[in-house]
Amino acid sequence: MPTWIAVSLLGIIEGITEFLPVSSTGHLLIAERWLHLHESDLFNVVIQCGAVLAVLPLFPDRLRQFIFKWREKSTQDYALKVMVAFVITGIGGLILVKNGFKLPKALGPIAWAVLIGGVGFILVERWLRGRPLHNRITWPIVFAVAIGQLIAAVFPGASRSGTTILLALVLGLNRAAAVEYTFLVGIPTMLAAGGWEIYDKLRHHTGAAPENWGMDLLGFLVAAILSFIAVKWLLRYIQTHTFTLFGWYRIALAAVICLGLIFLG
Repeated sequence: MPTWIAVSLLGIIEGITEFLPVSSTGHLLIAERWLHLHESDLFNVVIQCGAVLAVLPLFPDRLRQFIFKWREKSTQDYALKVMVAFVITGIGGLILVKNGFKLPKALGPIAWAVLIGGVGFILVERWLRGRPLHNRITWPIVFAVAIGQLIAAVFPGASRSGTTILLALVLGLNRAAAVEYTFLVGIPTMLAAGGWEIYDKLRHHTGAAPENWGMDLLGFLVAAILSFIAVKWLLRYIQTHTFTLFGWYRIALAAVICLGLIFLG
């Protein structure tokens, strides 16, 4: 397969799945294993950054609030709660790195994480029927979102957005507010993690094959475009729908992974 096609496919997968609650890591590992789409670890970090940056323009009201209304107490309170969740996640991530944690790539555990998250969405959405939801970011939600990000970092397939949204819903946050807050926390978290990984890999890149920055840029752009489209669709979808569809999708994906492991190895 030509390199540019493999790069484009990985960019499409990353862009669509990074913020949807279906696990981008799980989808990328499946593509690498069964479609034989392999790129460098640095490439995976670059396309993730593309997917993350593309989401910023989709929250114009919140961005204008941060820029032009930063003196207001409500703005400072929201920004503080984004920062606290980010810092907690960062500290937890540094502890994992210092203890030599490596992202597991076995598909079996990924299938379990995808399945558990899918069942979780279906059960939580049924439990929420008829219950009043609010749009206030409380401190329990802040800590829950930070913990959710760390859970997703340790268990690939759990999905960062899926885990954090699910926990926010359980604590009574409505769907639109849950998506906005968890995404705004995820943006600096993933950019910081990506920046650190890029720095670390470039620092230890001596003697290795040179990085194909042209293909990295292609993947970055493809991931950014698809991420923008996917999140824009999601923001409209949740205005009139629940996350139940994503729960059933995750269950189906887990079944596909299990069947693939049986027949493809």
